[in-house]
Amino acid sequence: MKRFLFCILLVLSALKGYGAKTCLSVFQINIWNDAAMVPGGFDGLADEIARLRPDIVLLCEIRNNGSSFITRMQQALQERKAHYENGLSEGNVGILSKYAMERDSLRGSDPATDGAALKVRIRVGGTETVVYSAHLDYTHYACYLPRGYDGVSWEKLEAPVTDAESIEKMNDESLRDEAIGRIIEDAEHEKGHFLILGGDFNEPSRSDWDERTRHLRDHRGATVNWICSALLDEAGFKDSYRTRYPDPITHPGFTYGIDNPDVSLDKLDWVPEADGRDRIDFIYYRPVSGVKLKDAMVVGPTGYIVRGRRIEERTRDKIVAPSGKWPSDHNGVLAIFTLR
Repeated sequence: MKRFLFCILLVLSALKGYGAKTCLSVFQINIWNDAAMVPGGFDGLADEIARLRPDIVLLCEIRNNGSSFITRMQQALQERKAHYENGLSEGNVGILSKYAMERDSLRGSDPATDGAALKVRIRVGGTETVVYSAHLDYTHYACYLPRGYDGVSWEKLEAPVTDAESIEKMNDESLRDEAIGRIIEDAEHEKGHFLILGGDFNEPSRSDWDERTRHLRDHRGATVNWICSALLDEAGFKDSYRTRYPDPITHPGFTYGIDNPDVSLDKLDWVPEADGRDRIDFIYYRPVSGVKLKDAMVVGPTGYIVRGRRIEERTRDKIVAPSGKWPSDHNGVLAIFTLR
């Protein structure tokens, strides 16, 4: 009888461990030229990471020597009792992690998109996790066309361009879709693994430029099938913020066109006679069994810039305001997952 009870206890103990969950938080931010464009921006970035304590940090717009920046940031975080012993950079993107990680290479070869993404492998509990940190081509910024500005020169146009074919044609002249296509091609070899892709795409999502928003934010009636979000949707990836908050009217989630109070307007606003706010920074994921999206939120200032003015607009977005200096002209994105 005692032996039988002992066996039952062993089984119950095993079942308890089997159902355990691990929380994984991922923070993505464009750091605006090494966080050097805002006075005190580097320390502000370190303060914010130390406050949020995300498990994985995805950085883009790292300039100069990427490995040097990563090392300096790791040291600054250690001084703040936030330990990120694992850090890597490639091109102008980087990753900090509380978990051990292994650098991996994207399959295929395309010199035009080399350096657009860094790929690493991280094991979180028993879940093999593949993480891509990306920064896509900033040229041919076609979402400015309906706002009455050129997407290459940023000069004011004689009239806004509102037909989807012309907008999508300019957008396709960038290298963004090639970079996303290469990531998707690589991801096809990662079946069964949990995938995370985060970065500054320099392109909105098609879910934010549909029939619901065509007369908002100077879209001027345009509905646009933005190619990167379309490709990722078709490949089975999910946009964490739009999955959590499906309505782009109540939860626009703007990450660009934001107001940084420590920076002059002329460095923040490229369309001074228009509303240029958009969501161009993302955390995508490809779900697998046992992984669920728990929450997603915007991190950064709550103010925006519209027609050359600093404004506060009330939305239902979940925004985590910074506690001190904000280092960027973008807002960041934070996504939280549970892994069984």
